[in-house]
Amino acid sequence: MEKVLVTGGAGFIGTNLVKYLNSQGCDDIIIADELGTSDKWKNLTELSFKDYIHFKDLNNTFHFDYIFHLGACSSTTETDADYLVFNNYVFSKQLLQDFMHVRKFVYASSAATYGSGKLGFSDRTPINQLKPLNMYGYSKHLFDLYIQRHFNNLDNVVGLKYFNIFGPHESHKENMCSVVYKAVKEIGDTKYLKLFKSGNPNYKDGEQERDFLYVKDAVKFTADLALQPRATGVVNVGSGKAYTWNYLAECIFDAMGVDIDIKYVDMPDNLKDKYQYHTKADVTKLSRLVDNNITDLRSAVKDYVQNYLL
Repeated sequence: MEKVLVTGGAGFIGTNLVKYLNSQGCDDIIIADELGTSDKWKNLTELSFKDYIHFKDLNNTFHFDYIFHLGACSSTTETDADYLVFNNYVFSKQLLQDFMHVRKFVYASSAATYGSGKLGFSDRTPINQLKPLNMYGYSKHLFDLYIQRHFNNLDNVVGLKYFNIFGPHESHKENMCSVVYKAVKEIGDTKYLKLFKSGNPNYKDGEQERDFLYVKDAVKFTADLALQPRATGVVNVGSGKAYTWNYLAECIFDAMGVDIDIKYVDMPDNLKDKYQYHTKADVTKLSRLVDNNITDLRSAVKDYVQNYLL
């Protein structure tokens, strides 16, 4: 793979993707991002790449063979709709228009576009039927819709509906870090972990479910899909399994060598009507396109906790 652009290349998934590409012998990479005042810049020190530019300096005078458009505002609690629309929709439209003829244009969509999951979590569900629960999900949904309406005949564009990805190089995300990352500090300080109580009678406290996927698996799928000629449209990137928060907590306590102690707390009011009680990716399409063997959750948590967080 040569002449690669990774937007958001100093971010969480972007950093892990560049590291994976480096491990495959690829370093002809331009990273486009916005570093701001966070410690995100530190991620760049571990990567091999040709150049770094601010994402707003991208234009159609550049030449790329592959584009991984991972840069976005990923905060599910962000309330500035204009900020979300510009970063996740308007900029994405311009990037696609400038580089629609690359070998593969891979962009990050999100499982948040599925909303409550009333229609399931299949990447074969018509996009226009989906109803995201928050503005972040809707901003991602807008770009999915845009491509469907205007560029549905482009077989070199693939949107990845990432589910709950966790792993190294996420510390700069602060409040949007994974529960695994935040739990290690909380358990280290208090010896217990707080989880949200359930507000849905169909789910007991801590039995809300998520499709968790280790970032090392997610970036391998991402790179493999870029090289797969048959990969087009939207593709779910998840484990295909639904794990409870209680089970995730058990894995974290086990990795830390600490006895399990969970305290259930009320969910904040601003999340109650935007909360997904169950996510589970339908990975049928993914499994037909690439080898989607994954690291089991307990092993992934153990690797992350013991080799990166403790």
